[in-house]
Amino acid sequence: MKAAVLYGNDDIRYADWPDPELPAGKVKIAVKASGICGSDVPRVLYGGAHYYPIVLGHEFSGTVAEVGEGVTSLKVGDTVTAAPRVPCLKCRDCLAGNIAQCGNDSFIGSREQGSFAEYIAIPELNAVRYDPSVSFEHAVFFEPATVALRGILNCGFSGGGHTAIIGCGTIGLFAAQWARIFGARTVSVFDVDSERLGVAKALGVCHAFDSGREGFIEDATGATGGMGYDYVIDAVGNNATLVTALKLAAAKARVSLVGTPHDTVSFTKTEWELINRKEIWIRGCWQSYSAPFPGREWELTAECLADGRLRVEDSFIFRKYRLDEAKAAFDLFKNPSQVHGKVLLVNG
Repeated sequence: MKAAVLYGNDDIRYADWPDPELPAGKVKIAVKASGICGSDVPRVLYGGAHYYPIVLGHEFSGTVAEVGEGVTSLKVGDTVTAAPRVPCLKCRDCLAGNIAQCGNDSFIGSREQGSFAEYIAIPELNAVRYDPSVSFEHAVFFEPATVALRGILNCGFSGGGHTAIIGCGTIGLFAAQWARIFGARTVSVFDVDSERLGVAKALGVCHAFDSGREGFIEDATGATGGMGYDYVIDAVGNNATLVTALKLAAAKARVSLVGTPHDTVSFTKTEWELINRKEIWIRGCWQSYSAPFPGREWELTAECLADGRLRVEDSFIFRKYRLDEAKAAFDLFKNPSQVHGKVLLVNG
């Protein structure tokens, strides 16, 4: 088969690659579309892969092409995506339901072959069937939607409170929708990109604030009657957004850290005191899994995409490339400020 193979730093080529084997308990999927995740970019451009050569990609959709011996929950033709983490399901963390903390895991598209290919074979347990009314391109967004939901669930979210979403990237836009689905009193989003703020408004958020404008904290706090936000989701993960989260938070607020930092994050004395004085509850968030694997996050995403409560707008997709154009797709990220949404690699 053909695949976009990473041979070294900034060396991704459309090349021949072995067809995946199909041992018992696995399913072979004909990949229709794959998304480039933010975590794929350093693997390709900055020497971040575990080994070479490797086929990356873990946000994808397709159809079941073949089932291995013993597979009973899927049949040829089913439309599927995949939960990319492959936990051992035997260690202490897995047995306690802490799937994301498994230390004996593998990961599709990182430690083993991913979806930047014509076919991929994955464990039956990782295959997530979804309604065929959801397009292949929209189903690529399953994984970021589940990450956003994990960020909501992980902070003990309940309806009736003011909610702030920092960052209108893909995960932030889904987090805003999940907050509405779970009954937030108001949902406010924050970003410096006016186009992304416009997308959030189209999805029905109550307020959209330009976080690059002076005085936005005061305006946003005013939208809550001066009380601040009961729940704050940081979907970016840098110094500025974390400080913004602390300033927006109400007394006793819950802050969920979903974004992954790529540089050192530090506090001033005054910023640290915000945590103390407000008694802010801060919780990290890692990936999107719970027990029984892959968890409630994946079940709810499949349900809400199918019935329309969770929306993928075409504007979520910035650009589409054929699989043989993978090099050009990743070249976009050499100037990340020009990328405003998800970049897809498509087959056929």
